[in-house]
Amino acid sequence: MIQSLLEDFLNLIYPRTCAACGNTLFRHEEVICSQCLIHLPKTFFHQDRKNPLFQLFWGKVPLEMVSSFYFFNKGNKVQNLIHQLKYNNRPDIGVYIGKRYGQYLKKEDNFKTVDIIIPVPLHKKKLRKRGYNQAEMFASGLSSSMDIPYDNLSFIRNTNTETQTKKSKLERWENVKNKFSITDTSNLENKHILLVDDVITTGSTLEACAHVLIDEVRAKISFASIAASHH
Repeated sequence: MIQSLLEDFLNLIYPRTCAACGNTLFRHEEVICSQCLIHLPKTFFHQDRKNPLFQLFWGKVPLEMVSSFYFFNKGNKVQNLIHQLKYNNRPDIGVYIGKRYGQYLKKEDNFKTVDIIIPVPLHKKKLRKRGYNQAEMFASGLSSSMDIPYDNLSFIRNTNTETQTKKSKLERWENVKNKFSITDTSNLENKHILLVDDVITTGSTLEACAHVLIDEVRAKISFASIAASHH
């Protein structure tokens, strides 16, 4: 009773709000309100090997599976979630969404052979500035609910690339190729790796990562992200 009253008092001073819509969270809700959990635009790509996101990579890099939890559009609530995660010091959003999406993925045959989860790495300068890698937070949540280890040490970004936001598809590829390397091949050799990122737009960053892992450790690769632009 005292604990409950204390929580209510703290909520008056520091209201807990939904990271997607900004409305106040009820006591049983966490990070995202029940309304948004129902209505955020899910892709259900994890159920379809011929989904449009997978087709984005056909002929570019051999993959086992490609999926994303939500559709990302400018101005929608998913964009708000991603913005909060990346720029408003909300790593808990990535972990929470990872846990929820992992519950979907672990039921799918295409993801049952995954050995290890690897977040797309941030360069150490950007990591210091932001304080955390948003893709790693997502990987952590996935790892928790899928019961698959994640590794944020064996695969690194060598150079600090410019922001990708306003670049064309070709410019994005030029910006990321040859930027990644493996520090420990023994941990990744012949593994099925689930590479994860926050948003897939052109896919150039994930594609660059995949080529390194396929060429150097003969890995099988799948992709997953919190959100994807409409394709």
